[in-house]
Amino acid sequence: MDLSTENNLLARLDRLPIWPYSRGVLLTIGLGFFFAFFDIITIGLAIPVLVQQFHVSLSLVLWCISSSLIGYIVGSLFDSVLSDFFGRRLALILSMLFFSVGSILSAFSPNIYFLIAMRFIIGMGIGSEIANVTTYLGELSPASIRGKMTSVAVALGFLGFAVVPFVGLALIPHYVWGWRVVFALGGLGALVVMFCRRFVPQSIRWLVSHSKLEQARVELEALEARVVSRIKKALPPIAASEGFAPSSYKDLFKPAQFKTILFFSAIWFFYYIGNYAWLTLDTKLFLLGGFDLHNSLLLVSVSSLGFILGSLFAIFFSDCFERKYTIFVSAIVWALCLLAIAWWPSLWLIMVLGCLAAITISILIPLLYTLTGESFPTACRATGISVTDGVGHLGGAFCGQIIFAVYDYTKASGHGVSFAFTAMAITGLITAIMVLFGLRMTRQSLQQ
Repeated sequence: MDLSTENNLLARLDRLPIWPYSRGVLLTIGLGFFFAFFDIITIGLAIPVLVQQFHVSLSLVLWCISSSLIGYIVGSLFDSVLSDFFGRRLALILSMLFFSVGSILSAFSPNIYFLIAMRFIIGMGIGSEIANVTTYLGELSPASIRGKMTSVAVALGFLGFAVVPFVGLALIPHYVWGWRVVFALGGLGALVVMFCRRFVPQSIRWLVSHSKLEQARVELEALEARVVSRIKKALPPIAASEGFAPSSYKDLFKPAQFKTILFFSAIWFFYYIGNYAWLTLDTKLFLLGGFDLHNSLLLVSVSSLGFILGSLFAIFFSDCFERKYTIFVSAIVWALCLLAIAWWPSLWLIMVLGCLAAITISILIPLLYTLTGESFPTACRATGISVTDGVGHLGGAFCGQIIFAVYDYTKASGHGVSFAFTAMAITGLITAIMVLFGLRMTRQSLQQ
């Protein structure tokens, strides 16, 4: 491979001052996040109703969460390997295929066992979606706006977090088929996104890493011309290209990358225990805390508005501060919110602090996705993200079992719900401490 050509192409991409693709590309990618995040909240809202309609225990229904997150791990790894070898576009189409098929079939579940199986397929789609969108946007974006563009896409996902509780509030308590409609809506929307993704461009960084230099050059020249026509002035000079070095898929198994895998797997593992517990179990915990179903769904709905506010912060400030420090502060604030909700629960306090907790989640997640992707070379970036995020999701997969074990162990004291929320808060504190040991990557060139 001609390294001077490779370095020149990547340096030219990184010097672009704005997003060089159409807004349609960003929207098509972000809408996948919307429906993936839409589903994460959907199952949490449906849990109390599923127990009643299928006449099964809560412990059995919780496997709807576990199976989807186990599927998340399988789908993420499978699709990301395809992505690293055959390109990002194929992986982005397959992720929506898994998700849409699983969601539509879930809407017609005749029993809880069928639903658990379909949740596994949905999870495959969500896992591959998150790993590959994070990889794809990080590679399409110039260095100066990498965090911002990932945050834009994730913001559309958090819009799903904000919207679905109100949809659930309108349907689930009032109609026996309400939860089925919510699943179907997510699946049909994802089907539309899947067809639109046939037209998204291939990653120039991926083309370079696979020695497709001529195709990369042609596509980059088109991007440069588009940017010049938008900004009405010459592009900035090409920066020195130190730091660009060829990589291969085998690098993933070298000691340096193995340490990176262990590091981010541990961070995601602890964070996802508390995060998924908050996102999927809060309705049930509020019910156990004495709130009725309507007020429990209302608390979740109002709190979810914070996802929009936090997403805006992430979009405009994600590249202004060193990412790992912003993640640290977000995790600390999130933990403090949950501690306050645990021990001083009231309708209004939970609404306010729940909204603040949602703000921190929508800041932390896109930045941690970005930081994870920045820490792996292009040749194995999608797989690196999928492995760390996938292993981390083992924490989310069994968050119900972990948190309700805490609840069962402490409920005799009369504070079972408080201790359950406290356990979630502790995972946030662990996340905050660990992330400080990460690299400083804001505005740095990606490893090639």
